[in-house]
Amino acid sequence: MNTRLATTRDVPALCELLAILFSQEAEFAPDRERQEAGLTLILEDASKGEIIVGERDGRVIGMVNILYTVSTFLGCKVGLLEDMIMHSEARGQGLGEQLLHAAMTHATQRGCARLTLLTDATNGGALRFYERAGFTRSPMIPLRYRPLE
Repeated sequence: MNTRLATTRDVPALCELLAILFSQEAEFAPDRERQEAGLTLILEDASKGEIIVGERDGRVIGMVNILYTVSTFLGCKVGLLEDMIMHSEARGQGLGEQLLHAAMTHATQRGCARLTLLTDATNGGALRFYERAGFTRSPMIPLRYRPLE
C-alpha cells in the first residue's frame, strides 16, 4: 500500500469510505452531500487540515483526516485525527497501522505537538488499535453543541 495526500479527485472514493465509517458509528449517519462539502473544505485549504489516503493498485482503500488547530496550553500547532477508515477488504493486513503511522508522521512533520482523536467508547477494537499506536485515554469528556442541525 502507498500513502499520499488526497486531492479533490479522490472525493468520490473518500465519500464511499465515509459511508462505511458513518454507518458503523453510534453518533453519525452517512450524508453524501455533507461529506462532499466537508472533504472539499479540507482539500481546498491545507491550513485547515489534510487527508492521507492509503492506495493499492491505483484504488483508495483507506483514509484519515488531520485537522489543524492551536493549543494555547502547548503554545503550538496540534492536530485532530478524524475519519480513520480502511475498506473492509483491506482490514487485518496491517494496512490500517501503516496508514495511521503515516498520518502520525505527517502531522509531526507539519509541527503538531499533539494528536487527539475520538472513537466510540464501546468500540473495543478501535480503542486497542489506537492504544497500540501510542494513544492514551484522556480524562477529558467530549461535549457537542449543534446549533445548525
